[in-house]
Amino acid sequence: MKTLVLNSGSSSIKYCLFDMTDQAVVASGIIEKIGAADSLHQFKISDNGLPVQKQTQPVENHQQGLQLIFDSLLQSSALNSTSELYCIGHRVVHGGEYFSEPVVVNDSIINKIKDMSALAPLHNPANMQGIKQALKQFGHVPQVAVFDTAFHQSIPQHAYRYAVPADWYNEFAVRRYGFHGTSHQYVAKQAAEYLSRPLEKLNLISLHLGNGASVTAIQQGKSIDTSMGLTPLEGLMMGTRSGDIDPAMQFYLSRVSSMNNAEIERALNSQSGLKGICGENDMRAVHRLSDAGDKQAQLALQMYAYRIKKYIGAYYAILGQVDAVIFTGGIGENDSWLREQCCSNLNAFGLAIDSSKNSAVDTACYSISKKNQAVEVLVIKTNEELEIALQSVACVKAFSKVE
Repeated sequence: MKTLVLNSGSSSIKYCLFDMTDQAVVASGIIEKIGAADSLHQFKISDNGLPVQKQTQPVENHQQGLQLIFDSLLQSSALNSTSELYCIGHRVVHGGEYFSEPVVVNDSIINKIKDMSALAPLHNPANMQGIKQALKQFGHVPQVAVFDTAFHQSIPQHAYRYAVPADWYNEFAVRRYGFHGTSHQYVAKQAAEYLSRPLEKLNLISLHLGNGASVTAIQQGKSIDTSMGLTPLEGLMMGTRSGDIDPAMQFYLSRVSSMNNAEIERALNSQSGLKGICGENDMRAVHRLSDAGDKQAQLALQMYAYRIKKYIGAYYAILGQVDAVIFTGGIGENDSWLREQCCSNLNAFGLAIDSSKNSAVDTACYSISKKNQAVEVLVIKTNEELEIALQSVACVKAFSKVE
């Protein structure tokens, strides 16, 4: 039984084909620069021992892109025919308040996703375009929409509402939504398996740290608070995003500078964070600068770790008792220095890192805690594509029973 996961962007399609009998990746790839004459298709068959294949050719639109993906899968024998596909799972960034779980796609669902586009204007239209083209070309295959925001729909109202006029919520849907939901949900389940305890009996703090970063408080398996808000700009300091700021900063800048609202928004999203402080948004480059004595890079690292630690403390307070803190994402999984900084001087919380464990790269899920600590510190390799595949299969099975 095979499942294809698609992540459609405005000019790209990322994909991953799974054999769900053992949850193994059969093939994966990405088409970039769709609409350009030099569109790049990178493609990898997992078990053939060959390097990543690269093709540069014109790909005019998502329809051609999807056809190229299926042609490559068929020609490589990763897929013998589309009849082998149990379902296709689509990543959709924003489900608003309407979607709290994956859904089998139909015209009504597509219209609802379209309605959410005002909340994610850069993502939902592209996600929807990929879904429409996949339905047009492969409508005989059940297709599922899995939403980044769905896991956070369990957050209580006192945590997701902003202290702003009620009409803003009632008329414009202004509230905390949160993102990275599939990643937080996946690593929470992995933590429960590692600890040999039911997820429903665990309290966790999950740190997804990549170029985008967020932290989630998980109580008995459910998200009860998360750092990203109405948009992915709120919360932790990130690669190019500012994270938490004084909301009056925008008004101040519009008065004292020549920047308009669009320019300020662009700066906060793409010129801030690590990049704004030291000129680099890749954490590896920031570390290289810091090691070479660059004061701004050292400041950027201190700020980044400091803000994470503040959220750990805040979420510990609202959870009351914590079983594990999870580091995941490209930075969380690989940056031992950052993990040590984020967890330093938290002994009073029953949380301390073993430096030797922290510096050693272990399995996809491992503990870096000192012995006999009340709170486990786990490093877990996230797999959002697999989580989307698992949710898609479960959704189709449940839908088939209802029908």
